[in-house]
Amino acid sequence: MSDDMGSVIGRPIDRVDGTLKITGAARYAAEFDQPGLAYAVLVQSTVPRGRIRRIDSAVAARTPGVLLVLTHQNAPALPQHGMAAVNPPAGRALSLLQDDVVHYNGQPIALVVADTFERATDAAALLRVFYELQSPVLRFDQARSNAYAPKQAGRAPATLAWGDLEAGIAQAEVRVEAVYTTPMEHHHPMEPHATVARWDGDRLTLYDSTQYVSGVRQTVAKTLGISPDNVRVISPFVGGGFGCKGSVWSHVVLAAIAARKLERPVKLALTRPQMFGPVGGRPLTEQRVLLAARRDGQLTAIRHEVLSHTSEFEDFVEPAAQPTRSLYACANASTTHRLVKLNVGTPTFQRAPGESTGTFALETAMDELAYALAMDPLELRLRNHADVEPSSGKPWSSKRLRECYREAAARFGWARRTPEPRSMHEGNWQIGWGLATATYPGHRSPATALARILPDGSALVQSGSQDLGTGTYTVMTQVAAETLGLPVQRVRFELGDTALPPAPVSGGSITVASVAPAVQAACQQLRSKLIALATEDPRSSLAGVRREDALLEDGSIVVRGNPARRETLAALATRHGDALAAQAEAKPGPDDERYATRSFGAVFAEVRVDRELLTIRVPRIVATYSVGRLLNLKTALSQLQGGIVWGVSQALFEESVLDQRYGRFVNGNLADYHVPVNADIGQIEVTFVDENDGKFNPLGARGIGEIGITGVAGALSNAVYHATGKRVRDLPITLDKLL
Repeated sequence: MSDDMGSVIGRPIDRVDGTLKITGAARYAAEFDQPGLAYAVLVQSTVPRGRIRRIDSAVAARTPGVLLVLTHQNAPALPQHGMAAVNPPAGRALSLLQDDVVHYNGQPIALVVADTFERATDAAALLRVFYELQSPVLRFDQARSNAYAPKQAGRAPATLAWGDLEAGIAQAEVRVEAVYTTPMEHHHPMEPHATVARWDGDRLTLYDSTQYVSGVRQTVAKTLGISPDNVRVISPFVGGGFGCKGSVWSHVVLAAIAARKLERPVKLALTRPQMFGPVGGRPLTEQRVLLAARRDGQLTAIRHEVLSHTSEFEDFVEPAAQPTRSLYACANASTTHRLVKLNVGTPTFQRAPGESTGTFALETAMDELAYALAMDPLELRLRNHADVEPSSGKPWSSKRLRECYREAAARFGWARRTPEPRSMHEGNWQIGWGLATATYPGHRSPATALARILPDGSALVQSGSQDLGTGTYTVMTQVAAETLGLPVQRVRFELGDTALPPAPVSGGSITVASVAPAVQAACQQLRSKLIALATEDPRSSLAGVRREDALLEDGSIVVRGNPARRETLAALATRHGDALAAQAEAKPGPDDERYATRSFGAVFAEVRVDRELLTIRVPRIVATYSVGRLLNLKTALSQLQGGIVWGVSQALFEESVLDQRYGRFVNGNLADYHVPVNADIGQIEVTFVDENDGKFNPLGARGIGEIGITGVAGALSNAVYHATGKRVRDLPITLDKLL
């Protein structure tokens, strides 16, 4: 193996943790057994608003095996009423039994702990709760009159405008304006939330299913009023997160409280129905989009106004106007976000928050404008391609969207499309073709990694990141192996522990962009140290060789041009031991402010709609992406294909239906919350354009976990219109909306 770039990075190697997963050796949060482990069950409110007058726990407390019934009447008082750590996104406003107020149906109001899960579940059902009811606010259409503007929309201002909107509208020859809605949705990773809490004196260990071990440590410590040095969080494997595990929720702190009160470890795992409410979900949005253009298709004005819901007690903004600030060249635009308070749990990040919901509205509106102009929807997008970021004027760090359009259109056969709705059919099927642009911003945060050569000459690389099933173990192993000149099999990467060097949240497609440069930097420093030791050590066969003439290859340091002269890393480690280690931090540099960074893609979709039954089928989706340098082709394809599947789900299936009388979700289980199965997914073809975004980070790689869902709902919506002539502006697109 040489040290040439590209020899390991990018290859579609199998997941290094694959064997552990298929053999069951990979341990998830709920699988960390502890001596004397007790089992906790969360009890939730059954009313949407009010106060708890009384909780009758006597029967439950007397049930065999019950160790603790924790309510607001006996819960310990926490600093600042349990709100000491409120600092979203990691620190949220939690329900920690500090008062008798009920804000929503499903709010945690008690915890029952027993010696077995079954006994805890049985006892929890015996609690009798008496409420003083108050009138809830549950109807979005009624509450919208009290909408207000938050300070921020994610990382950006809630309101952002440029140019002169009214002048741009006046210049237009064609205008389209419509309202698009997306429903409440909830996450359903394979692994629901779970926490095991154990105290050893004043030290707390949490085995938690989380996307942010460092965030859990800081938040739990501040909430409980203890030092972060006394909290360790361990999460080696996470069975999916998609945003819901990026924040600390009530159950994590409650497990720690119960464990301290009982002086024994406590496990608290949420049931599937408990995923609806107390751990967030995608908020409902109502988006009004106006597009104004000249007859040649050039946009003269864009207005994108977003209303989304939040809880009564905390703000969460779905930044759905964000893609509008970046996608199309337009001199005059206005984007706003406003919130509507409802008596529901606080929403949270759900795969590509804002970008997935926002691209549905914007890309559907672009399709409507194309029809109003009698123009090919692809041509309209090409004519409005943004060569710089429209809202800031910054140049892109890298962008190859035009190539994405061309390649995906050619593979899809877009040129054979007839533009008129209902013009393509086969037998009883009406065929529709639609397209949309995919996009997601490039995010990067400081991260640290440690690299060490072990006595046998292999490498151990560590960073306190997380792997949600996305392939972090694998791609970091590849980066380390290539940088150190080692076979992949001779590198072990460790993550998921606050005892390791700190890393950021695994959300916002940030992990590869942040942690991989830290791994590379640590390994580069270690490589330099190894070469220095070998060339300066009189006992080495490389003694006296110039450093620039030495390189790492196949576990040895060799002389360039004379590979027979070498020193194995194992031999070097025998002589120098602990000296063979290096730690490095990587963080954004000056270019982070000079350039705008986004990933882009082109999504083309075919739908077939039964003329009589109006059932919708999706036989194929073709997409091409511009996402920076790929670290592993296989895991990249997996991420993009999975994102597209979720896009199909968002477009055609998913909706959390809120009972507007009682504030509970009537389809709060996986039997009634519809997601696609294998039979619903047709052929998915994904390709990438060659790209290396060196202005973004030293590896040229951007995160790809979220862009895959964006644009898919818009492409499918546009395809359904092409097939049927019926424009559906409210997700999900179900057959009743085509009647």
